[in-house]
Amino acid sequence: MEGEEPPKPVDAAALAGAHLRYFDFVMAAFVTILLLSNVIGAGKVAVIDLPGIGPWPFGAGILFFPISYVLGDVLTEVYGYARARRCIWAGFAAMLFMALMSFVVVALPPAATWHGQEAYEAVFGQVPRIVMASICAFWAGEFANSYVLARMKILTRGRHLWTRTIGSTIVGQAVDSLIFYPLAFYGLWDNRTLLIVLLTQWALKVGWEALLTPATYAVVGFLKRREGIDVYDTGTDFTPFRAKV
Repeated sequence: MEGEEPPKPVDAAALAGAHLRYFDFVMAAFVTILLLSNVIGAGKVAVIDLPGIGPWPFGAGILFFPISYVLGDVLTEVYGYARARRCIWAGFAAMLFMALMSFVVVALPPAATWHGQEAYEAVFGQVPRIVMASICAFWAGEFANSYVLARMKILTRGRHLWTRTIGSTIVGQAVDSLIFYPLAFYGLWDNRTLLIVLLTQWALKVGWEALLTPATYAVVGFLKRREGIDVYDTGTDFTPFRAKV
């Protein structure tokens, strides 16, 4: 926009103590979409009628969960790996609390006058194995996604954003899928079905990320202009085992 300063390339360490106008909003959106896609979307199997193929079932959560990866890309690209790491830990803690709250609420004995227990169990009574597989896969996949994007930004000197967003998603979603499906369903599904579902879901999520590339460009451009920064993680400690910026 006219009158706005162009974003300044800075090292991530230079942002210590800086006032960032939109970071909290992006972080809140990241955690919100993560939780809602798991609570609302993960439990429903939808179906679409594909021409020449027929009914094709899919997990409804796939429509929204990949948006958390898009926001993860935005966080790393605009604010750097360290702040993205902080958001990933916030999302991890939120998912753990969601799992604990679901377990406690479902386990509480219902009042005799309340008849919604079966519906509650159907929606929130998820199998602990699947819940833990989802949490572990999210943690590892998001960190892989953020790390690859931050490294690629240095290698590409900040050019060709689409290569970073799609490339990091290919890796991050691969890590996510390779952890989630075996942990959640190995021994319950035959190996062929497990492999087909794993590869199909990975391809669909990467494809969804690619389709959202114009939106990613728009959000990244807006935030860089309004914050006046363009962060490079040249001196960043990439360990995932800390939440401090």
